[in-house]
Amino acid sequence: MPLRPARRSAVRRTSRTLAALAAMATLLSLNVPDAGAVPPLGVTARAMPDATADRVGPLFAGGLDGGHFCTAAVVRSGGRDVIATAAHCLGDPQNTVFAPGYRDGRAPNGLWRLTGVFVAPDWTDGEDPDADLAFATVVPVDGGHGTSVEDAVGGFPVAAAQPDDAAVTVIGYPSTEDAPLRCGNTTALYSGTQRRIDCPDLSGGTSGSPWLVDGAVAGVLGGHEGGGTDPDVSYSAVMGDRAVELYREAADAG
Repeated sequence: MPLRPARRSAVRRTSRTLAALAAMATLLSLNVPDAGAVPPLGVTARAMPDATADRVGPLFAGGLDGGHFCTAAVVRSGGRDVIATAAHCLGDPQNTVFAPGYRDGRAPNGLWRLTGVFVAPDWTDGEDPDADLAFATVVPVDGGHGTSVEDAVGGFPVAAAQPDDAAVTVIGYPSTEDAPLRCGNTTALYSGTQRRIDCPDLSGGTSGSPWLVDGAVAGVLGGHEGGGTDPDVSYSAVMGDRAVELYREAADAG
């Protein structure tokens, strides 16, 4: 008879333990991403809406009716108003607008016009492919005050000096698509100043797409051959001290 209270206590403890384990498993399962949502390495697929994709958007000529021709991404800055893209995408900055998170004809995070462009002298003077990287400051097209693009969607950190074989995720908008494509793969150096990645179907319009390493912008699609003439192979200028200095200029201006 004296054993019965002890056994009941043990049963209660076991029940509480099982319930706690079940609750923990439920919580953990809510935070485990769906493996099917991320394509395998070297496979390009439509990017699902999420916080990462929302920070990337196409560049349009004038407005949504003008057609999109390049891609850009929001990067962190003190003014919370800086985007990164390829230098060759900013030939007409006064007529260029950015639509982060654009999807299926809608700009859920607003339209943003360029107020300043920052490109390296080597690009301005001779369109050096090693300098095919640019930053720009933006404000709402509708003139909204007190709102920044980084407030709207967040921003990526910038991370230069990556290893030669860095694992990169590219998110970009082909000009024929109304939603972003995503591809990840291990990169390799094409030269001492250019990095390459094998990802299919990153065709015209994906220039300027961010190359993300552990969630930080480590390059943009561009550089050699304007980013590549083969849609299955893309390039980025290696981000070094010049790119970091350009980024700081844009961040300070904002």
